[in-house]
Amino acid sequence: MALLIGALATGVVGCEDTTSGSPTAGSSTTAAQALFNPCTGIPDEALRAAGVDPATEEPGIAGVHQSGWEICNWDGPRYFITVFSTGRTVAEFERKPGNVDFQDVTVGGRPGRQFRVEGASKYFDCDVLFPAAQGVVQLKVLNRAGRDNLEDPCAILQRVGVSIVPALPH
Repeated sequence: MALLIGALATGVVGCEDTTSGSPTAGSSTTAAQALFNPCTGIPDEALRAAGVDPATEEPGIAGVHQSGWEICNWDGPRYFITVFSTGRTVAEFERKPGNVDFQDVTVGGRPGRQFRVEGASKYFDCDVLFPAAQGVVQLKVLNRAGRDNLEDPCAILQRVGVSIVPALPH
């Protein structure tokens, strides 16, 4: 669980621009922006089809809301799925040090930008950003550490995206 929390925190906290302690003028995050809430916006049947249990739903990071974000996590027997919703842009994610290996992909029929986060968990997780009117919706798959025969998390993301991505806003 510590690996999960660390990986999630890296994805969120790392996207903050802390040059002045608040979003910069170039940030697309505004107080009035209504963000998609993945905890209420993704149907249980889509989660079950993706291989996670809707009853394991956990908002935020370790249950703590993150300002400027809506986040929801679900557990499955072999991996975790997290959906992040923010007013930030794909370009902001691409400029963040530590976000690497960006490439264009199509998941569930929708174009997105796949990337990985440098560090010990780089090959345990995979992220795809989907531009949306509000900013970005991010889908993350994180393998359960300590399991044998772990599948490539980007292959899992492609598979689970078929049920999750249609529920995400455009």
